[in-house]
Amino acid sequence: MKILKLLFGYTLLATLLVSCYAEVIVDDEFIEESAYNTDQVLQSYDLWYIAINETRGNGEVPFLQRAFTVSFRGGIFYANNNLVGIGKSGNGLGLDTGYYETFRGVVEVDHVVDGKWLLEVYALNGNTLELYDARSDTSYVLKGYQKNNFDYDQVFYDNIGYFIQEYDAWEKSYTSEAGMLNDFDEENFLQFSPSLFRSSVDVPGTSLSNLQWDFEGVYQLYDVVGDASLKTLTLDYDFFDNDYFELYVINDSTIELYHPDSGTVYEFKGKGYQQYLKTGKGVMDKKRTNTNNPTMDVKRKRK
Repeated sequence: MKILKLLFGYTLLATLLVSCYAEVIVDDEFIEESAYNTDQVLQSYDLWYIAINETRGNGEVPFLQRAFTVSFRGGIFYANNNLVGIGKSGNGLGLDTGYYETFRGVVEVDHVVDGKWLLEVYALNGNTLELYDARSDTSYVLKGYQKNNFDYDQVFYDNIGYFIQEYDAWEKSYTSEAGMLNDFDEENFLQFSPSLFRSSVDVPGTSLSNLQWDFEGVYQLYDVVGDASLKTLTLDYDFFDNDYFELYVINDSTIELYHPDSGTVYEFKGKGYQQYLKTGKGVMDKKRTNTNNPTMDVKRKRK
């Protein structure tokens, strides 16, 4: 893929003029900058959102593969590995997960779990970088944002499949009085893995360790044509008909499921938060992949 060292485009350079002297080497349409300016570019935005679907190559950089955003601040490398708490953890930057050092067109990240990685940095346009790992021939595309204009809500909807897996279970906390009786009224707990779901009719308040999972099946999340803030969810039970819901994120511990067939609104609270930290539970299991939800051409029913 990349055979050049880090090459910064004119757009980013214009926004990062500094008073000190920086050696500039022009090579065709590219400009190669100093280690100092490499650091300035990395710090030019508070957050770099990893556009995982734009990743190229068959390898991976583990700490980039599991992160939603990364930040470079004064030699400290930060990452938001969870949607739960994003925007609040680390004053919006996430967790301190290592250190970094810049060289001429290159950044070396010393991650507390994954060790040292030397990444070439390319400016694609005024707010987009590419980090390239030569060892695995893999590139990651990063979009730059300041904290005050970063749409944390949209990140939830764009990555909702990961969000619903960040809790060991979801406990039903509310059922609307409006709506017809239906079988889902009896189900009080849901659990999501990457491909399967389980549900339980155990009474609310049952501890997670004592839950008995009564039903199991596959589930599918859908994007909705023309409505970026709406996702739909189908639960495909092994021995029963499917259940179809509109899925809404209330906050980072509460989701709402609206059941159009009955007109019933359900709320579920997350139980057993799985933090993808430096080490520990889930750190090796949770990795984002290049996926796109199938689309559904429907109109929002929940008012």
